[in-house]
Amino acid sequence: MKILMVCLGNICRSPLAHGLLQKKVDDRGLDWYVDSAGTGAYHVGEGPDPRSVDVAAAHDLDIRYQKARQFIVDDFDEYDLIFAMDSSNYSNMMQLARNEEDQQKIHLILNESYPGENRTVPDPYYGGDQGFKNVYDMLDEATNKLLERLVRAKNN
Repeated sequence: MKILMVCLGNICRSPLAHGLLQKKVDDRGLDWYVDSAGTGAYHVGEGPDPRSVDVAAAHDLDIRYQKARQFIVDDFDEYDLIFAMDSSNYSNMMQLARNEEDQQKIHLILNESYPGENRTVPDPYYGGDQGFKNVYDMLDEATNKLLERLVRAKNN
């Protein structure tokens, strides 16, 4: 299983989702690969925002190794599931999709916690530290639900 987390710049939300899910996958001994990307090229090659790094570290999660990259069409071939943090990034990826198979891989991450509600993870970039804490909590819950759902499906 290969899973991609996507936000705009790949420095705030998607690195947190990436790190959270990868740790949970590793803790369960699953041989799954998790990565992240951004629909924009604003921060390619940069590490995660220091506030994302700090909120992750406060929960014993190290995301400092990650480097921002831009989402590319080839990601549809590489990944089984692709999770957008918000409707704008969802739409951007849907426009890049080559066919229905590509489109079916794209999902909004908060639909894991709130099925069918199409909620978005707010971009904390221009907010304060509390925004990053709130985003962490949302993504922690969503990745728990996602992992539960995927493990249940795998075992059935």
